[in-house]
Amino acid sequence: NFPVACIEEVKAVLEQNSNYKTERALDLGCATGRSSFELAKLYDHVDAVDFSVRLIEPPTNLQNNGAQRYVIQDQGDLVSYKEVKLENFDEYEAVKNKIYFMQGDACNLVEKFNDYDLVFAGNLIDRLYDPAKFLNLIKSRIRPGGLLVLTSPYTWLEEFTPKENWIGGYKADTGENYTTLEGLTDNLSPEFKLIKDPKDIPFTIRETARKYQHTLSEMTVWEKSSEK
Repeated sequence: NFPVACIEEVKAVLEQNSNYKTERALDLGCATGRSSFELAKLYDHVDAVDFSVRLIEPPTNLQNNGAQRYVIQDQGDLVSYKEVKLENFDEYEAVKNKIYFMQGDACNLVEKFNDYDLVFAGNLIDRLYDPAKFLNLIKSRIRPGGLLVLTSPYTWLEEFTPKENWIGGYKADTGENYTTLEGLTDNLSPEFKLIKDPKDIPFTIRETARKYQHTLSEMTVWEKSSEK
């Protein structure tokens, strides 16, 4: 339910300010598409992009066939077979044709991914090979007055991001801690400002029937200056 909780926070921001436009949204790192379907309840058009073709196949199947089967591990070699149906989710059938699932690289987005009222990047920033490049690129893809919503547990790992490309989570030259929130602020300023206090959103990943990962992801919501 993590993607649902995230988009509920987006909905609350929109409800607090009627000036925010809700025409076009981009879901970056959309994975299997739960956040994309939730965004489609709020926005007229949703582009959903993930680096992995394998991950965007299930939501595409849901759009086209209304169902998707999958396997989960129980213990050792033992698994369970499951099926998810679009009809079991509130409003998903009504909004499915507003979503366009595509493969893409967040650090090298093609030009057609442009002109958005909102960009949502869920648990993505600390899995990119060049997060600063991504932030610099995405700034130009959002309309003036639009929103950038980021979530991340800030788990910086060199297997995903070379250490010289980390935007936080290390000691600065002054010897003081340099957090990812500070890095985001430095990379997004002055075009974007943080419009609400960061909020922790919990999520759980099931590994087996009796083993789960519990993590807190920090959500930050940034507004682009309306000045052109």
